Amino acid sequence: MAKKKRQTRKPDPNTTAKSMIDEIARRSEDRPAPEPEPEKPKNKAAQALSKLGAKKGGEARAKKLSAKKRSQIARKAAKARWKNKETD
Repeated sequence: MAKKKRQTRKPDPNTTAKSMIDEIARRSEDRPAPEPEPEKPKNKAAQALSKLGAKKGGEARAKKLSAKKRSQIARKAAKARWKNKETD
């Protein structure tokens, strides 16, 4: 009598995935954690100069704009903020 060939089962994908994750975790435990990069110091003089320029620019723009123009800008900004909420 001839022997029947056994059907081989395909491995469960979940089991395969778990074994892969376990292997990766085991390998990463062997390596030391990388050292964080030190932050570059910021130039204090440049920071102060930037603040001064931003303050002056905002004030100058506010003085230059008329009330009507400021109102138009504000209306446009409000429309942009509420654009997606109107469709809900």
